[in-house]
Amino acid sequence: MSRAALYPGTFDPITNGHNDLIRRAARIFDRVVVGIAASPRKAPTFDLEHRVSMARVVLDDINNVEVTGYEGMTVDFAREHGLPVMIRGLRAVSDFEFEFQLATMSRAIAPDIETVFLTPAEQFTYISSTLVREVASFGGDVTRFVHPEVASALSNFYQGPGKAG
Repeated sequence: MSRAALYPGTFDPITNGHNDLIRRAARIFDRVVVGIAASPRKAPTFDLEHRVSMARVVLDDINNVEVTGYEGMTVDFAREHGLPVMIRGLRAVSDFEFEFQLATMSRAIAPDIETVFLTPAEQFTYISSTLVREVASFGGDVTRFVHPEVASALSNFYQGPGKAG
């Protein structure tokens, strides 16, 4: 039996922490779908197409990982794509309360979908998309936190032509 999982998120942008979790998941599951949520209420920095494109570049070398964008409820996306497991990342104890609440709500809505929590390697526990965007917005070097393609996209967004640093 093939085991498939969904790793959902906004990935605005995908970080080395996300990359680490996806690679860990790819060793556990036969197929991992990185589902990039449109999340219009979060007003992402990059549009959905760009976030999907960056994630595909970052994860291109992993054969059992696919990246796709989606709109709507995550559990609906999981069901539609035959993904009975959702992966969620926990960087610190502070993430647990929110992630636990999210997993419990998902179970109430879709009891057929399980949530699995993974933790990143220690060197990635402090990295978040929000902090990476913040550093990049001030012209800081984010190359230790994201793939070079993502660092370039952030630099172009924040310090590109006609932008104030």
